[in-house]
Amino acid sequence: MIATTILLLIAIATALYMAWTIGANDVANSMATAVGGRAITLKQAVIIAGILEMAGAVLLGEHVTKTVGKGIVELEQFGDYRIVIIGMLASLLAAAIGVTLSTWKELPVSTSHFIVGAVMGFGLIAGGTAAIDWVKMGLIASSWLVSPIAGMIIAYLVFKIIAKFVLASDEPIKSAVRGSPIYVGATFFVIALSLNLKTSFGKKLGISDNIPLVILIAGMVGIVTGLVGYFLISRAVERWGQEDDKYKRVERIFRSLQIMTSCYVAFAHGANDVANAIGPLGTVFLTVQEGAIPTGASIPWYLLALGGIGISVGVFTWGYRVIKTVGFKITELTNTRGYSIDFAVATTVLGFSKLGMPISTTHTVVGAVVGVGLARGLAAIDLRVLRNIVISWLITIPLAIALSISLYIGLSHLLL
Repeated sequence: MIATTILLLIAIATALYMAWTIGANDVANSMATAVGGRAITLKQAVIIAGILEMAGAVLLGEHVTKTVGKGIVELEQFGDYRIVIIGMLASLLAAAIGVTLSTWKELPVSTSHFIVGAVMGFGLIAGGTAAIDWVKMGLIASSWLVSPIAGMIIAYLVFKIIAKFVLASDEPIKSAVRGSPIYVGATFFVIALSLNLKTSFGKKLGISDNIPLVILIAGMVGIVTGLVGYFLISRAVERWGQEDDKYKRVERIFRSLQIMTSCYVAFAHGANDVANAIGPLGTVFLTVQEGAIPTGASIPWYLLALGGIGISVGVFTWGYRVIKTVGFKITELTNTRGYSIDFAVATTVLGFSKLGMPISTTHTVVGAVVGVGLARGLAAIDLRVLRNIVISWLITIPLAIALSISLYIGLSHLLL
């Protein structure tokens, strides 16, 4: 057999390829609405996303990475640790190929579905149905159903609140400014909560397990950032004067807020989807390191950083393609709508990330876009584009399983 060190190097290269495909396809999750709403340019979008995807991966990527690497397949079912190495390598390669083809066709598929399906395919071919943790798979599958619905509901409610209390107000500009501390503060409250609660970062501060203290700190962060946001937006509105009609100025206020929430989504996406590349790689790394099937060891931070780098490179090189589909083709986006979508997506994704669930950020985004479209009426949604996206979702799991099984058989003959 090829030396395990060489296999590890091959796995690292494959994980980087997978991370690249995540950045190339899933950047649309964080930046498409901001570009579609013309809050930022395409060039600015890829730069911002690249930096914050990296930050989310390193700071909060550990939870979901454990699930993907060791939670889907019962690794102890395999007596030979080399089977685990080959299986995870096949899974990474299968998912990366599938996502690359989808990106080429400009389809916003789920990289999470691809890697989960691929790991499941390896488990089935190498160990049969007994090798799959069906309870965990049930939880993951249920999260796939719940997350886009949650994104849709939150986006619908947030946009309805904005429509009622801002757009329908007699003084929409003043209403938007008065509400800005809530819009800004709520975003930073969730980020601070996620950063400190049950994380390595929180453990370093000595507050990870102290839930009341974490909530108090997050609340203080929310209040301070909300007040700062209010001050900055108030000053900006004063400088604008009466150059546009009142509704254009409201959209301009939310353009600034949407830049913030797009950053929020990029950070949340990095926290969840880095697992799609680094989960299997972490298992290979620990297997090679221990010379046996790994048990409870955690994945090193530098592997998460490696995944973040790969995602960022994908964002910079090919990330513009899927942005066009999500940002422009499903429903017309303004900044108030884009803010609603971004807040809903990031909050949903961070929530499931804390639970260790590898959900589809793509599905959550599309669900949120549909939620805002429904708030405007069904006619606002291009159902043909939505139909094509749903069809691409339905073929993801079977395609990932088939690719993974084929690659596992081929690699086993070649490397074992």
